Amino acid sequence: MLIHTIVYRTPTTKSTGVLYFSLSARMVSPAIALAFIPLVLTLLIRYRYYFVLFYRAVLVRIWKDCVTGLSREERAFQYVLTHSTPGDPDSILDAFDFWCSRVEFISNIGPKKGKILDRLLMEQSPLTVLELGSHCGYSTIRIARALPLGGRLYSIEMDARNAAIAEKIIRLAGFDDDTVELIVNPSDEVIPLLRSDYNLERLDLVFMDHWKKCYLPDLQMLEGSGLLGKGSVILADNVLFPGAPKFLRYIRKSGLYDWKVHRATLEYSKGIRDGMAELVYQGIK
Repeated sequence: MLIHTIVYRTPTTKSTGVLYFSLSARMVSPAIALAFIPLVLTLLIRYRYYFVLFYRAVLVRIWKDCVTGLSREERAFQYVLTHSTPGDPDSILDAFDFWCSRVEFISNIGPKKGKILDRLLMEQSPLTVLELGSHCGYSTIRIARALPLGGRLYSIEMDARNAAIAEKIIRLAGFDDDTVELIVNPSDEVIPLLRSDYNLERLDLVFMDHWKKCYLPDLQMLEGSGLLGKGSVILADNVLFPGAPKFLRYIRKSGLYDWKVHRATLEYSKGIRDGMAELVYQGIK
């Protein structure tokens, strides 16, 4: 005859505590998660435009780079080539604007801030213009179409692949080497040579739209070159976003410029505040 013995163990304090903690954790975890929902929603709403920008500028670009095997700039050129009229700068700018606002994001100056540049070009009628950062050639065309008779634009682009695209866009718009000279090299290597190698005596207008960290050293290099005369105008894009704080701090304290910041929104975006700094060189007082 088999006898089954059943042993009952009284829960110890330790095991009871573990059981209680486990049950408590299961009950508290959903409560903590629910408590974070308002915070997450607040962040999503507050920074929604930045999330959209990240999606358009980064995620879409990576995906299309992989799918097409072309760079974003090459894709933009293909669209402009098939949706614009050769020799018509306005048509090319319109095609760029549509592609950048509806298809993929590229940080051109865009049509809204572009009007500030257009106004300066009309008011100043500069004969010699320096552009730092050609990228795809959008702002290059915008400047070149507004030059007075005899005016010339020197456009610097350090990235050879982007420069190749810019060259095609510039020629597609109908501008030759006499109007636009594209220089493929870093700005800090070209600026010291502008007087000796390019025979420049004075820059009437400088447009900055390259790496923001280069704004200040390039400005100081231009000051040292002697190419800025009284009344020379410098227009710098994106000084608030992504931002160029050292550049803005310098122009405030230097006493060399009359300046102001034109408030705007980031090109081809909504809700992201940006600005363009307009400087008029006064020289040492």
